[in-house]
Amino acid sequence: MVAQRRYSEFQIDAAVFCLLDQVKRACTQAARKMSLTAKNKSVSLSDGNRIPLLGLGTYGDPRTTPKGTTYESVKAAIDVGYRHLDGALVYFNEGEVGHAIRDKIADGTVKREDIFYCGKLWNTFHPPELVRPALERTLKTLQLDYVDLYIVELPIAFKPGDAFYPQDENGKYIYHETDLCATWEALEACKDAGLTKSLGVSNFNRRQLELILNKPGLKHRPVSNQVECHPFFTQPKLLEYCRQNDIVIVGYSPLGTSRDASWVNLKSPPLLEDPLLIAIGKKHNKSSAQVALRFNVQRGVVVIPKSFNLERIKHNSQIFDFSLTEEEMEAVEGSTKTSASWSFSCKRRIILAWSDHPEYPFHDDY
Repeated sequence: MVAQRRYSEFQIDAAVFCLLDQVKRACTQAARKMSLTAKNKSVSLSDGNRIPLLGLGTYGDPRTTPKGTTYESVKAAIDVGYRHLDGALVYFNEGEVGHAIRDKIADGTVKREDIFYCGKLWNTFHPPELVRPALERTLKTLQLDYVDLYIVELPIAFKPGDAFYPQDENGKYIYHETDLCATWEALEACKDAGLTKSLGVSNFNRRQLELILNKPGLKHRPVSNQVECHPFFTQPKLLEYCRQNDIVIVGYSPLGTSRDASWVNLKSPPLLEDPLLIAIGKKHNKSSAQVALRFNVQRGVVVIPKSFNLERIKHNSQIFDFSLTEEEMEAVEGSTKTSASWSFSCKRRIILAWSDHPEYPFHDDY
């Protein structure tokens, strides 16, 4: 009798597990089906604001990017429908971004409230007393009254000062004591002052996110976490954790990183030459780049492809007139498992010279 009872209990537990698994799958499929037909090109943030699913990344090496390039690119992006612009003080081109935004407002193409601008707090401005001056410096450069999202660019602090990359006489980076909670409190004050509408982070792992989320007296939760995310590096664990905590993932390098040897293993194939992405693209009369972008957007991941090529800027925006099937989504998700060596090197695009910092984010699993 005892054995029969235990067997019956086992059968019940197995049935419940199976049912829960079916419910989970059904919810996942329903969410995806909703995204397949959704006309809305933005997603809600936990603070009530919205963020466009497609943005333009504006990073350009200041040593090689001709003056005016960013200005022309941002204007072109706004003209073809981009409303989300991702920038940073450390990109040294926020003046051009702001100039382009103001000119498109002046000619009637957009209103200020149509534009979503994300700025970033650099490593040398982590001390609480430097946070607001850093944001105000960005606003002065942009010549705007506020940013829509202001994020901590990295969870590591450098020695404050004029140098953005402070080094000693031996070329070693000079770190500064990192207190992410104190930095976050200063950011909360910036939001309360109306200098930014939302607050977020970038390159934070789960432990670092929990440090903020569990901070006593937390006033404003991080609404987003900007991390590397693309078909070769889909971030399933971090994505699930962020979903559970109402944090939107913003994916940088959504088309893979630059073919720079310091960023990626050049022996690994370029993402845009992946046979699976190309094959799926042919079915939809789309490119591998458009498939890669659509894959993330369909998962609710915001994408911010960077380009200064006007044709590619337009090309990258044409991802809302088609949908990937459930089978195609699963195939792309599965491809990340076969690209581990590629994603490993890509994940550590943040210079390994900083890996001895106590808050270097990539030592953790996610």
